[in-house]
Amino acid sequence: MNLFSKLYVAVLQWSRHKYAVYWLALVSFTESSCFLIPPDVMLAPMTLAKPEKAWFYASLTTITSVLGGLLGYVIGMTAIQYVEPWLVSLGYIDAYHLAEQWFAQWGFWAILLAGFTPIPYKIFTIASGAAGMALVPFIIGSVIGRGMRFFLVAGLMQWGGTRLESTLHIWIDRMGWATLILLITGYLIFA
Repeated sequence: MNLFSKLYVAVLQWSRHKYAVYWLALVSFTESSCFLIPPDVMLAPMTLAKPEKAWFYASLTTITSVLGGLLGYVIGMTAIQYVEPWLVSLGYIDAYHLAEQWFAQWGFWAILLAGFTPIPYKIFTIASGAAGMALVPFIIGSVIGRGMRFFLVAGLMQWGGTRLESTLHIWIDRMGWATLILLITGYLIFA
């Protein structure tokens, strides 16, 4: 089935839209506090479409993601009792409790790691506010972690260019189905 290659082509078309930069900023901002789609989904194809703007896109994604992270921090600091039912309904409550434990032990390093890895960053932004993490280390860890991630993605896409785009188009369905199978398997094992 060519489900993922059709989605890939659609995302590439969206990434060339005249308002794509605004959508990238919006997705980056909201993903850090409440939205489910990571900004990499837009950053990568936008960089492939316009490799000369790779560093601009990475900077924009980093800045708006950290600003969205600050919103998550404020949510955690002021409204965690209202957010907890939402975390439960999305299946993130265990991750939230784990994030609380990490903040008690590692603070700055936990937010830096969450910013760089595919771990849901929003969970850590909310947990850091709820745990009362100091704001300056939160911002520094977020800038470093998110910046490393988004500059790495943009750099790889710029380096790969059209060669990578055509290779991804060939392999995207296999990679998509493999990822889906891994996610389902992981869920069944650890749920």
